[in-house]
Amino acid sequence: MNTTSVSVNRLDNANATASGNIPKDVIDSHIEALASKYAKTMKIDGFRRGKVPVSLVKDRYKQNLKEESRQKSIDDFYAKAISELKLESKDVIGQPLISKFDESESGIDIELKIGITPTFEIDNIMDCIPTFTLDGVEDSKVDERLEQMAKARAPIVESGESELKDGLIANINFEGFIDDIAFDGGKAEHFDLLIGSGQFIAGFEESLVGMKVGEDREINVRFPDDYQATNLAGKDAKFKVKLNAIKKRESVKIDDAFAKSLMSKEEAEKEENQKEGAALSQLRERIKKELEIESRTKLYNEKLKEEALKNIADKYSFDLPNNIIEQEMNVLFNNELSTLPKEKLDELRDSKDKSKDLFEAQREKASMSVKVTFIIDRLSKQEKVSVEDNEVFQTIYYDAMMSGHNPQEVIESYRKNNLLPAVKMAMIEDKVVTHLLNKKNGVE
Repeated sequence: MNTTSVSVNRLDNANATASGNIPKDVIDSHIEALASKYAKTMKIDGFRRGKVPVSLVKDRYKQNLKEESRQKSIDDFYAKAISELKLESKDVIGQPLISKFDESESGIDIELKIGITPTFEIDNIMDCIPTFTLDGVEDSKVDERLEQMAKARAPIVESGESELKDGLIANINFEGFIDDIAFDGGKAEHFDLLIGSGQFIAGFEESLVGMKVGEDREINVRFPDDYQATNLAGKDAKFKVKLNAIKKRESVKIDDAFAKSLMSKEEAEKEENQKEGAALSQLRERIKKELEIESRTKLYNEKLKEEALKNIADKYSFDLPNNIIEQEMNVLFNNELSTLPKEKLDELRDSKDKSKDLFEAQREKASMSVKVTFIIDRLSKQEKVSVEDNEVFQTIYYDAMMSGHNPQEVIESYRKNNLLPAVKMAMIEDKVVTHLLNKKNGVE
């Protein structure tokens, strides 16, 4: 029997090719072995289990056996190529790309592109990390946050107002309709809505101004085009609203008593917090630190993380596996397709060249992304930064709830589409860069 021929070529530190021929004899031998294996366990009417003729299995499941034997032949070819390259399975990354597959009566001529985990050194990483200074938190900002906290904790009482105005709280019953049909999630009773808060879609709160207690009113609004519930996005809606009561928040005095109400019982009873002004002073200090963290986080997210990643990508140069780059290109390509209007999509379907050009346009961005991923992965081990699976699930769960989706369904969708590793890697990247920024700037 003829044997599979393999010729390998190591292109660089991260890529290799393997070409050769898988003879028909090899493929047929796989078909024979598979048919014999299944004949021993298969049950077919008229035959006892294990007594099914191999010829019957081959005839009845011809296409299945052909496809399975073809895959087995490719797997064996790939394993032989890895051996010829003197690599171990841990050295290769991703699935090989089949760049040539010509099947004929004599066998299969095949060529694979193989990705190899690149080797590289990371030194002087802190040279890539920007420094920063933050302005001190002004007392007025602390006062503003204190006012917000006091307002949020103030009890809600009847306002005594005869007419609903901006800044008051409307206790309402409402139900929403699209094309005169009630939609899910569009109904509530005795709901407290602060007028002017922007809690509801544009136009809803404004349309309630001037209502009197007991009054019914119909209002017309339009859901934003980017509304999180896609079944409502961009649609006109009618709401039937009844005003049950007009309320307001009582004012809360910001003093030691208020500060202690925000502390644990043990902390509030500490001796140092019994002195006049001590508890409030401690609360102000806590708020000041929180505002400093918020300011730093905003700077990180809006500027410094991106700057650090660009510096890292520019500093280090090494070969990248083309199969991983092309996988990333495919993701970016599909993401861009999802944003295109129908006319543009039709144009791409009608022109292979334009579609190919759009795919190739993703190469630079994909290469940068792949490079950064390899570096971040190395840094996470070097700096002992990790993300546990439960953190990934918690993040997805929270994001789903905030966007109005079913968390369990979203998690299952991520799992089914194998997106969990990508989410985890994005979280590791964020954590690593934050860690390095903190380390460079002495933030504990």
